[in-house]
Amino acid sequence: MSTVSVTRTVLITNPAGLHARPSAAIAQTVRRSKSQVLVQRGPDTVNAANILELMMLGAPQGTRLTLTASGPDAENVLDAIAAELAKHYDS
Repeated sequence: MSTVSVTRTVLITNPAGLHARPSAAIAQTVRRSKSQVLVQRGPDTVNAANILELMMLGAPQGTRLTLTASGPDAENVLDAIAAELAKHYDS
């Protein structure tokens, strides 16, 4: 079985940016998956399974992030993260 690697660019649309609640939901999603997910903003790349690292990206509304997943469910985990980022949480 080969490892699949998928890359996707997403836009932060939430007016509050990538704050604690969506970061926590993303980290939980990644930890439940069988893939490793990295999130890149400019020169910074973090492990998407770590809520603190996600929040340290400081990604306000309008930020483009590059997601890279490697593993057997790479496509599915990126779909789930994109859906999470499309939600508009109250601050």
